[in-house]
Amino acid sequence: MSTVVAQSLHVFGLRSHVANNIFFFDEQIIIFPSGNHCVKYNVDQKWQKFIPGSDKSQGMLALSISPNRRYLAISETVQEKPIITIYELSSIPCRKRKVFSNFEFPAQKFISMAFSPDSKYLLAQTSPPESNLVYWLWEKQKVMAIFRTDVQNNPVYQVSFNPQDNTQVCVTGNGMFKLLRFAEGALKQTNFQRGEPQNYLAHAWVSEDKIIVGTDTGKLFLFESGDHRWETSIMVREPSSGSKNLDIIQESESLIEFPPVSSPAPSYEQVIMASSHSRMAMPQVFAIAAYSKGFACSAGPGRVLLFEKMEDKDFYRESREIRIPMDPQSNDPSQSDKQDVLCMCFSPSEETLIASTSKNQLYSITMSLTEISKGEPAHFEYLMYPLHSASITGLATCIRKPLIATCSLDRSIRIWNYETNTLELFKEYQEEAYTVSLHPSGHFIVVGFADKLRLMNLLIDDIRSFKEYSVRGCRECSFSNGGHLFAAVNGNVIHIFTTTSLENISNLKGHTGKIRSIVWNVDDSKLISGGTDGAVYEWNLSTGKRETECVLKSCSYNCVTISPDSKIIFAVGSDQTLKEIADSSVLREMSAFDVVYTAVAISHSGRMMFVGTSVGTIRAMKYPLPLQKEFNEYQAHAGPITKAQIMLELKTRVEELKMENEYQLRLKDMNYSEKIKELTDKFIQEMESLKTKNQVLRTEKEKQDVLHRERIEDLLDKQNRELQDLGEPTSRGHVGRGWLVRVRRECCNNQKLLLEYEKYQELQLKSQRMQEEYEKQLRDNDETKSQALEELTEFYEAKLQEKTTLLEEAQEDVRQQLREFEETKKQIEEDEDREIQDIKTKYEKKLRDEKESNLRLKGETGIMRKKFSSLQKEIEERTNDIESLKGEQVKLQGVIKSLEKDIQGLKREIQERDETIQDKEKRIYDLKKKNQELEKFKFVLDYKIKELKKQIEPRENEIKVMKEQIQEMEAELERFHKQNTQLELNITELWQKLRATDQEMRRERQKERDLEALVKRFKTDLHNCVAYIQEPRLLKEKVRGLFEKYVQRADMVEIAGLNTDLQQEYARQREHLERNLATLKKKVVKEGELHRTDYVRIMQENVSLIKEINELRRELKFTRSQVYDLEAALKLTKKLRPQDISEIAPSKDMPSVTPTTRLNEQEETGRIIEMQRLEIQRLRDQIQEQEQVPGLHNVPGVRLPSLESEGSYEIPGT
Repeated sequence: MSTVVAQSLHVFGLRSHVANNIFFFDEQIIIFPSGNHCVKYNVDQKWQKFIPGSDKSQGMLALSISPNRRYLAISETVQEKPIITIYELSSIPCRKRKVFSNFEFPAQKFISMAFSPDSKYLLAQTSPPESNLVYWLWEKQKVMAIFRTDVQNNPVYQVSFNPQDNTQVCVTGNGMFKLLRFAEGALKQTNFQRGEPQNYLAHAWVSEDKIIVGTDTGKLFLFESGDHRWETSIMVREPSSGSKNLDIIQESESLIEFPPVSSPAPSYEQVIMASSHSRMAMPQVFAIAAYSKGFACSAGPGRVLLFEKMEDKDFYRESREIRIPMDPQSNDPSQSDKQDVLCMCFSPSEETLIASTSKNQLYSITMSLTEISKGEPAHFEYLMYPLHSASITGLATCIRKPLIATCSLDRSIRIWNYETNTLELFKEYQEEAYTVSLHPSGHFIVVGFADKLRLMNLLIDDIRSFKEYSVRGCRECSFSNGGHLFAAVNGNVIHIFTTTSLENISNLKGHTGKIRSIVWNVDDSKLISGGTDGAVYEWNLSTGKRETECVLKSCSYNCVTISPDSKIIFAVGSDQTLKEIADSSVLREMSAFDVVYTAVAISHSGRMMFVGTSVGTIRAMKYPLPLQKEFNEYQAHAGPITKAQIMLELKTRVEELKMENEYQLRLKDMNYSEKIKELTDKFIQEMESLKTKNQVLRTEKEKQDVLHRERIEDLLDKQNRELQDLGEPTSRGHVGRGWLVRVRRECCNNQKLLLEYEKYQELQLKSQRMQEEYEKQLRDNDETKSQALEELTEFYEAKLQEKTTLLEEAQEDVRQQLREFEETKKQIEEDEDREIQDIKTKYEKKLRDEKESNLRLKGETGIMRKKFSSLQKEIEERTNDIESLKGEQVKLQGVIKSLEKDIQGLKREIQERDETIQDKEKRIYDLKKKNQELEKFKFVLDYKIKELKKQIEPRENEIKVMKEQIQEMEAELERFHKQNTQLELNITELWQKLRATDQEMRRERQKERDLEALVKRFKTDLHNCVAYIQEPRLLKEKVRGLFEKYVQRADMVEIAGLNTDLQQEYARQREHLERNLATLKKKVVKEGELHRTDYVRIMQENVSLIKEINELRRELKFTRSQVYDLEAALKLTKKLRPQDISEIAPSKDMPSVTPTTRLNEQEETGRIIEMQRLEIQRLRDQIQEQEQVPGLHNVPGVRLPSLESEGSYEIPGT
């Protein structure tokens, strides 16, 4: 089944608390973290590409880029476990090269990382309490060494490699500056800290052996090979806003979600809070970046200083100051420069410096501007646009314009353009904004502030309010699709307003909890709402009443939406399901698979759905919803997604439209190409004809020019001849006559010249007109030609550009693939060559060193031994001195600490004793007061006790009478017991007689059986004799045998006599026993009936008496408990329970009856009941024995109560 595919296009934001959160990939591209991605942003072309973080990530903690710009390391926390991922930046898209997730050492999170100069090794620092520094050969995932940087749980801020040496490492933290060197498979410290320990926040290598380090007190230290060489303090200067000191940014200003205080990783707020108590006026150096001329460092809020190296010394001096400018759109412009610079980075050419701040902003400055602005501080500029500095609470999109509106807890509203990826409008306010909604036209916006609901105009350069409503703390608002209505939530009430008259037209009430989401259907006739009370309501706006409802108390809904056909409502909430609701019932539920859905949105076509989760992921799924886990999940954020909006249609629909448009364009291209071909042919023909015509005109013009020149030459020659003729002196004639002739000739010549001149001018005008006409024709021809050529050129250039772009893209892909292949090949070859060369050089160097060392050591052994012995003695002496001094110092420190502890202990003891004395005095006063009150209460209780004793005496007399009745009943029971005993004896005798008769009867029956057997044998023998009836002799013998066998004469006479006597005696005895048995049966039946009636009567009386005794005892117990409580309150008697007080029975000689003269009632009652139970059991056994006697049966209708029923009459406590 095909799934929905989504792609990241652009991101607006920055995660500023990630360590080393910004750097250059090349001169135009920077990399910074945002959401759960790292963004590659081209500063010139304004495009973004994304490097996704790990799935189920809880946020990035640190970044690091390799010196060759090929690899990027990202530290994250995934399901409470640390993970490091290394990406290869040269591949497109960036791919994962290595993932470190299983560690053989304890680690909670990695807070700082660094690549070695040759990009082969990776350094990673874990957070306290482990504080392990891990040195990896990352390509083979081999741990080379582990070093514990701190044992006192102090935070570590930064680790780095020497830029020229793979084996040297620097670590800085709170009270910690360590230089380590990797040798012999371990990291060993090479420096020893001297002087007072500082809180070192940042450091940078300025050369091979020099490190510049910044502290939280505004001091900069220069260390060379671990030794302190130079120190300076950053001066606090008056900022441009006029304040005298640098205010420390508090959490209320920035509102950035840094790690909590309990987190072992040190955050920006922890560093601030740790040093704000004692160093409020000191600028803190959070970031240092080195470049060729020196270094740049942050110098407190809104300020960066540039230091340059002095020419004659190895020290640095402050050269420039760069400030963050004030923001004119901000409500408080001075707040913009009250943000600390957390990270800085120079471009590879050192032309640009970029910085990230504690308020999630990115700034940049061109380094050439810092050189121009000498004497005055230079100012940063926004790298892109102002970003939100706190969590975003509201999000809305516009239907008719490519606009997105957001509001945030930083009290700002921003309007973004998602086509140009720019910030259109931005304004800050006095109150926090919770929700925002854009009008479909894009001209209005409604915003819910903490104090009011405001309807505002979106102007060219401002957001201006024109209507306010008294709706406080509105958390949800939404314009209808038509824009004529908008809804605003106030707690559990929805207010409906109209945009025409700006009035409240309806209030929708019904929710019992806060409303979390509202949405309009397509035609704006209905409104759907969901809230924390587990209710989803569909409201009819024409009537203002609910049409459908679905209430599930166990679920708190986060977001609801409705399908484009307005038939199905989708809701997500705290029960980890996505519900489809229709007609007030849940049609189906889709599990969220152990996450909570926080937002839901459905596309305009209704075929695709997007769901936001509590872990920051977006799930894209098709509709109808799948039964299985069929969706694509994209990790967008590291925290819960609160809002989601649909802006564009499905990608498949876009592809279809694109294909359709391409087809139409191809058809039009074919038609236009034919037309263009015809036009080009026509224009070419016309151009050829115009060219030939132009050529003919040019030849004619040349001919006319030649003729004109020839005529002019002829005229000039003629004129010259005439002038020569006029100029000859006249020798003949008179002077006056010659002059006259000359004058006449001159007049004639002048007239001829004038005529010729007029002809010349006419010819010149004619020539000029012809030339202008020809030029005009040429211009027209040129214009038509140029226009046609331009149109053709533009068309073909556009087409050529399209083909060129496609060709360039294809060539770029080919080049990229070739580059990747060549790069991979080159890397593999370089790695193998490097490894071979390293191994070769290593062993050659080792062999050469061994040889040289052997030769050198042979010659220097003697000298070194002497030096070694002398140095050893000196070292031992120095060591002993140091140890002794250290021991004395430790002793003195121990004495000081013990004395301080003693002083504190004594102070605490004095304070505790004072408090104890005060408590005792207060207690004595309270006890005295209480004693007085108890004495008053004692008098009252004495009187009450006397009254209660008077009430107890008549009850005790009644109990005495009841006990006498019980004794009489016991005597009567004893009498019945004797009668029953006598009856048992009689019954025993009768049983004995009955058993004797039974034995006699058994003997007679045995005799009868023997006789029957004898008769049967005789019959058998007689039957055998009958067979010889035809043989008299044999028959006679057989009969004789029978006689001898069965008949004896003496026996016959004796048996006959005995039988007669026995039968008579047996008959007589039987009659006598039957008479006795009949009389006994009658007697037993009568006595049984009498006994049962008496027994039932006695039992009934006994039960009633027991009930009365129980009631009396309960009353007595209650009164005695009251007496006991009163006596215990007065502390007059010992605390004995009422049931433990024994009573002595009153004697006849003592007329007064007191409670102490009675027997123990519980023992007496228990004894009586036990006797009754035994007697009843005995009677039951006797009755059962009598019932076993034949002829005795139970009297019908009489049934004795069972022992269980008797047990129910027991009094409590027995």
